[in-house]
Amino acid sequence: MIRLLVVDDSALMRKLLGSVFAQEPDFEVAFARDGEEALAEHARFRPDVITLDVNMPGLDGLACLDRIMLDRPTPVVMVSSLTAGGAEVTLDAMERGAVDFVAKPSGAVSLEMDRLGPLILQKVRAAARARLRPTLRLAERIRARTAGADGSSPRRPRMPARTASLGLPSSNPPTSRAAEGIVLVGTSTGGPPALDALLSRLPSDFPWPVVVAQHMPSSFTGPLARRLDGLCALRVQEASRPMPLAPGNVYVGRGDADVTLARRPSGLVVQPVPAHTDYPWHPSVDRLVASALDLVEPARLIGVLMTGMGRDGAVMMAGMRAQGGRTIAESEETAVVWGMPGELVRAGGATVVVPLEGIADALREMVH
Repeated sequence: MIRLLVVDDSALMRKLLGSVFAQEPDFEVAFARDGEEALAEHARFRPDVITLDVNMPGLDGLACLDRIMLDRPTPVVMVSSLTAGGAEVTLDAMERGAVDFVAKPSGAVSLEMDRLGPLILQKVRAAARARLRPTLRLAERIRARTAGADGSSPRRPRMPARTASLGLPSSNPPTSRAAEGIVLVGTSTGGPPALDALLSRLPSDFPWPVVVAQHMPSSFTGPLARRLDGLCALRVQEASRPMPLAPGNVYVGRGDADVTLARRPSGLVVQPVPAHTDYPWHPSVDRLVASALDLVEPARLIGVLMTGMGRDGAVMMAGMRAQGGRTIAESEETAVVWGMPGELVRAGGATVVVPLEGIADALREMVH
């Protein structure tokens, strides 16, 4: 039985979210109307997973998430609006420990909920099985428990931007030198913090361009790229139009579309293309890898598959390895959801299996 706590200040949203799980025999559901009530239910009900509204009066979603992660870390799925502001807040929440997010329905809410219900079920079930690392915000938890209890929500210190101190500033244009190879990265649930952990460990002179397929709506991938650009020595940008592939650059595929490679007279480019119905998740990792194999020798490709539910990328990366390419799978011990990388391992397609913190080192070793 999965114990779910639904937190939302809207009575309609509580009713609609509750109806999604009411017919599921493996869920027991409790409700909270605001952040303070959520904390009380968190202590009383001891849920396995929480859906948490971002915007609430009083103790808002981020402050409530902070308290949850410091008191008793629990998998949290944020319920967010599909706006630029909603994207920024949601990415902040994922930095603070949230596992995933779902888009709050707009327009005819009840009709939208009928469409989104299966996705919400899938995401909440995956989050309930998510692995929260014991070290998640450990220092803050210790400080919170030893400091004076003033009732205020602790503020998580922001990671300083590393771009200026480590090399290539985000304002630099792409370098024109040709790349010797290409790194293809796929991730889904728990992906933004994993991408931060990977990309922030790569130096500004990393010699191969990196193309990322992160399952996400289009309103989120631009803010994600900008956030990563401020944390990394490499230049990170959303592939919202055809762009030449160049070392020192990371290209994040635009959400609600697919990202592929193509050849132009000037060389290889990365480009967004309309989402294809043959692929259930977008941007599709399988489709990205397939496009790369059509144009580049497998020996010049490295695939990285990190946390995420499902199996997107596993089949094509296993095939890439069989043709002479190399692959890195995130290990089960650090993956929030060991779906995609686990499928790659089970298919015999992983050249190496390493914890999240070791992927950048493995990548540098393969490249050099």
